[in-house]
Amino acid sequence: MEERKKIEQPVAIEFERFKEEFRNSLESATPTLQAAIEQILESTGKHVRPLLVLLTAKACGRISDHTINAAVFLELLHTATLVHDDVIDETKERRGVPALNAIFDNRIAVLVGDYLLASSLIRSTFTGNIEVISIVSKLGKDLSEGEIWQLEVADEIIIDEASYLRVIEKKTATLLSACTQIGAITSDTDPETIRICKEFGRLLGYSFQIRDDIFDYDKNANIGKPTGNDIREGKITLPLLYALRTAQKEFAESMTKIIKEKDFTEENIGKLISFAKENGGIEYAESRMEFYHQQAKTLLNQLPPSEAKDALEMLADYIIKRSK
Repeated sequence: MEERKKIEQPVAIEFERFKEEFRNSLESATPTLQAAIEQILESTGKHVRPLLVLLTAKACGRISDHTINAAVFLELLHTATLVHDDVIDETKERRGVPALNAIFDNRIAVLVGDYLLASSLIRSTFTGNIEVISIVSKLGKDLSEGEIWQLEVADEIIIDEASYLRVIEKKTATLLSACTQIGAITSDTDPETIRICKEFGRLLGYSFQIRDDIFDYDKNANIGKPTGNDIREGKITLPLLYALRTAQKEFAESMTKIIKEKDFTEENIGKLISFAKENGGIEYAESRMEFYHQQAKTLLNQLPPSEAKDALEMLADYIIKRSK
């Protein structure tokens, strides 16, 4: 917690303003919708993405009113995707709190997600910046494509690293990249700095998602979902992908058979997790995560020295060291 406060410190005032505006942006006269909104506010996470927007803008020069607004509409968009993802994945709990589709039903949850998405797009127009509106619109498209691609990969049992990375690019990297790109744009910095910030966010997205995927193999991870949940949903992530590619043929074939038959009993999930661990899958995933992490930090060195830049570096470290 102390580390998190250090990260927030350069933008502490603006971060509080974001929280207030985010809360104010979620109000409805419709009782069911308002009840759903209150549940969302009760279960919101650490607001990593808006923090990324604010820190990037500050590191590039200044935080404007448009920066605060961008932090709000990007968090609205992210929240919309979480609500829809819970419906698609039939998730009943997120961060230890019941998901909307568990409290209400899928119909209400989908409509609430649509409401959040529409609210995000409306707020993006407040910037009056066509480039920003274009980025947000394309982001919505990319996130949808990423979710569909992930379903296709699971349904067609595509087991290769290139497909896995494509899903990460669409589902996670594009969102963090948009956060840093828009943060830079709203600071009125130069095009080259915007490009650097955009790429920093993309690389950060890769390391962020690989960290999340490693958690799925750790029974001690405090992430609000059971170990092996990704495998249970047919999502074959980097640790298992590496083990399948490098293990002895007979063992790899027996594990591949479980995956292709989608025989995801608790016993078989345990076998797949142990197989990934015993064949270097976790170490390989951590090495790839560290590769993207170091690339991201190298890009940061091109920004001028500042407290915000230091905080961005701490945030990059925090993302791969976090326990949930």
